[in-house]
Amino acid sequence: MTSNIRFMSGDLIDSDIRVAKTLPSKYYTDEKRFRKILKSFKRTWQFVGLSDQFTSAITPIDHIGRLLNEPMVRVQDGESTHMLSNVCTHRGMVLCHEHSDAKTMQCPYHGRTFNRDGTMKHMPGFEEVVDFPSEDDHLASFDIRTWNGFEFTSLKPEVDVEDVFRPIQERLGWFFSDLKYDSERDRNWDIDANWMLYVDNYLEGFHIPYVHPELNEALDKDGYTTECFEHGVLQVGMAKEGDVCFELPESSVDSGKNIAAYYWWFFPNLMINVYPWGISVNVVVPNGCDSTTVLFRSYVKHPELLEQGAGAELDKVELQDQFVVENCMKGLRSSSYKRGRYSAKHELGVHHFHRMISKLG
Repeated sequence: MTSNIRFMSGDLIDSDIRVAKTLPSKYYTDEKRFRKILKSFKRTWQFVGLSDQFTSAITPIDHIGRLLNEPMVRVQDGESTHMLSNVCTHRGMVLCHEHSDAKTMQCPYHGRTFNRDGTMKHMPGFEEVVDFPSEDDHLASFDIRTWNGFEFTSLKPEVDVEDVFRPIQERLGWFFSDLKYDSERDRNWDIDANWMLYVDNYLEGFHIPYVHPELNEALDKDGYTTECFEHGVLQVGMAKEGDVCFELPESSVDSGKNIAAYYWWFFPNLMINVYPWGISVNVVVPNGCDSTTVLFRSYVKHPELLEQGAGAELDKVELQDQFVVENCMKGLRSSSYKRGRYSAKHELGVHHFHRMISKLG
């Protein structure tokens, strides 16, 4: 399946990868451009977590606040799940700082109290205030959608969740069951580089033989493929003979293949890595033009396979990637580098990503 996106001629990134040049270095180094591109995140679905991983009724979702500049709190109110503003409507204080099973949420600044559905319940010292409370005194609520047990939120979604994830649903929907969140495998990696460099690196397997010797041993380099979709990219890594691979159902389009891993990226900052042992999710959080945090979250299906094949030694793979990404950032600041060229064979995903980014400014 190929991308449904249509581009006009004369684009910054030529639609023909054979003649196209990569994004100019200023896309990675210019602060104003960084802020402009970051605004696009508000229109996309952002990963919250697996519904079953939330054991408290009230859970601040810190990375969403950093991604969207909009602090949010996930609240379980009986059978209903709400994604609410985590900002007190009195003076803008961040409301919830810890997980809680409290019946209400009370601001630690002046004591304004909210019900779990976001409505204001009580505010001391406001007895003489006219027309109080009003609708503006309740907490704002945001869209929250569930796909295969995973929750997503957005400020102004442009497309439906099902449309974004349709390619992975059609390919691997059968795999998304019996997943267990493993908090001991959580990692937060800080990287001194622009977030797009991390995505660039993720979207090609070209570097694997040079950067990841252990991963290279688990993959058949001749079977590595890339497919581009409207909202993302899929890379498929084939297992070498005798190594761990998926037990694919006969109904799968990949039935009969020895697949070691499916690497899915969804615009702009979500990676869903599907291994025989389960799923590793990477959420890329831009902190600044040259600072990024990557959140790793693991959802295990077959724990006996955790240390085998392409899905093993993920910490080592991450550190190897950080080395090249941080050094690319240093190089992009150089006055001698402006932009490069794509490998028409290996960098289809990077080219697709750059085409999407170039439309944002």
